[in-house]
Amino acid sequence: MKAFQKGHPSQKGRLSGNANAASPRLATVACALRLMLAGGMLAGLSQTALANDELIRLAQDHKQWAQQGKDYDHSHYSGLTQINRKNVKDLKAAWTFSTGVLHGHEGGPLVVGGIMYVHTPFPNITYAIDLNDPNKILWEHKPKQDASVRAVACCDVVNRGLAYGDGKIFKTQLDGRVVALDAKTGKVIWEMENSDPSVGSTLTQAPLVVEDLVIIGSSGAELGVRGYVTAYRMKDGEQVWRAYATGPDSDLLLADNFNATNPHYGQKGLGTSTWEGDAWKIGGGTNWGWYAYDPSLKQLFYGSGNPAPWNETMRPGDNKWTMSIWSRDVKTGKAKFAFQKTPHDEWDYAGVNWIGLSEQVVDGKKQKLLTHPDRNGIVYTLNRESGNLVRADKIDPTVNVFKGYDMKKGVPIRDPEYSTRMDHQAKGICPSAMGYHNQGHDSYDKKRELMMFGTNMICMDWEPFMLPYRAGQFFVGATLNMYATPGNNGNMGQVKAYDVKTSKFKWTKDEKFAVWGGTTTTAGDLVFYGTLDGFIKARDADTGDLLWQFKLPSGVIGHPVTYEHRGKQYVAIYYGVGGWPGVGLVFDLTDPTAGLGAVGAFKELQKYTKMGGGMMVFSL
Repeated sequence: MKAFQKGHPSQKGRLSGNANAASPRLATVACALRLMLAGGMLAGLSQTALANDELIRLAQDHKQWAQQGKDYDHSHYSGLTQINRKNVKDLKAAWTFSTGVLHGHEGGPLVVGGIMYVHTPFPNITYAIDLNDPNKILWEHKPKQDASVRAVACCDVVNRGLAYGDGKIFKTQLDGRVVALDAKTGKVIWEMENSDPSVGSTLTQAPLVVEDLVIIGSSGAELGVRGYVTAYRMKDGEQVWRAYATGPDSDLLLADNFNATNPHYGQKGLGTSTWEGDAWKIGGGTNWGWYAYDPSLKQLFYGSGNPAPWNETMRPGDNKWTMSIWSRDVKTGKAKFAFQKTPHDEWDYAGVNWIGLSEQVVDGKKQKLLTHPDRNGIVYTLNRESGNLVRADKIDPTVNVFKGYDMKKGVPIRDPEYSTRMDHQAKGICPSAMGYHNQGHDSYDKKRELMMFGTNMICMDWEPFMLPYRAGQFFVGATLNMYATPGNNGNMGQVKAYDVKTSKFKWTKDEKFAVWGGTTTTAGDLVFYGTLDGFIKARDADTGDLLWQFKLPSGVIGHPVTYEHRGKQYVAIYYGVGGWPGVGLVFDLTDPTAGLGAVGAFKELQKYTKMGGGMMVFSL
């Protein structure tokens, strides 16, 4: 159990000249370096102590796409206007790239100083492409990993992307390693062992670079992994702090004033007292989703995931602090507040989804906000300075697990009819375990002050069963049947524009399958996204009307990015169906309850797309 709790993390980074790193010809490197220096992107980075200023500057330069979220707000909003709603119909394929890997391609590429950085699912290859000559690979990094790690990866062998900072590319590998590469050459600078696959702990998350740190989460709650977030020093990979989702206060890194503004959320001692015995040690709460950061507050925001096992009867109590939105001081890891969205989760509503930051006038005053569309079917908005709950709105009226929301107590009002307890077979649960929103990286239209969501419209039947915990094996305890939300004409997805100020949706558009990858919004009055059946689409940001679409070689579970090079705007998107909704297609499964219920839900998907792996880039 000690090994499981700690995950065998090394305490110091290992400097490395890994032979697997590419060694491109000097002329090619020199050419790339000149390009980056000419763009002013990498000059002086070896002396940079903090990444914040550089990444903020890159985020403000809409020619670049230097973070998975575009900026620290994770707005996924670009100020580029060359492609707009008047001419988007004229978009054509500019160039393509095959990654050489099948399975689900989540996340998106990065663009920094004229170089595009592309990642893949396992075996987690990284490519650098000079945008002056995209027909040639500048360098590639192909790590060697034990193939057995695939067996403990929940829901395909995906990866959500790379991070950039201080002239380095940071990546996670399915085998639990964090790697820093030289952005110019692809040479390994350091690598760290963050997770232990022997107990089911893997890595699928995109890193986040903040100040002089690289922030990394964890995966594996379906195998009883105790979740944690870790900060590594960007320079050499040395561990600076680690904070857990469950356990004693010292492990949680709770600040002295934790939840002082909202004591009704809960304060000290609850990471153990809300669990039976030592169940918190195998209690889940991993955090493999998207993180946001406010440089003015020096606070990191993210969500912790589902408790383990899924069978709620086996873990009585509120199971804190799984299913929570966290605010942490980035330098120390100390938690200022945590807000538990689904106390004692019964449905696997893992709360790791996208968090978007904004400043809006709500309830008569301008507030620093964070907005989070949760898997439990509720869109939460909190004041990110205080943690105060500002909004809790249903993503769709068909959410039935909750009758309503108690804003004073900060808890949902449950409908016992849809409980998953052992003495009750629940049917017609909406949303399903996939949630009405999952891992997709959504966007905030800063021009309209609207959140653009890609959602799932899927419900389920749930049959629990008891099982023992065994390290490195799935620890779920439920059989699921999933299907399209009744009354939605068989459609399993939607794109919708949400207004925090009014708690209303301005427009909603249906999709045949779940909109799994998320949205990107531009100042050209457009919302871009990909679909599981293999389209990239552009909609009018004011009306939701479809303005353009293009059929890709395979389905999409990643998000689009947009950038400018040599005066021309481009839109890039990965294709490669997979992830949780694609497990049946990817692994050739037919039992409708397989893939934790996904096989039955998406049984029609294989009629519309097949496996693939690559990227398409479009321009006028």
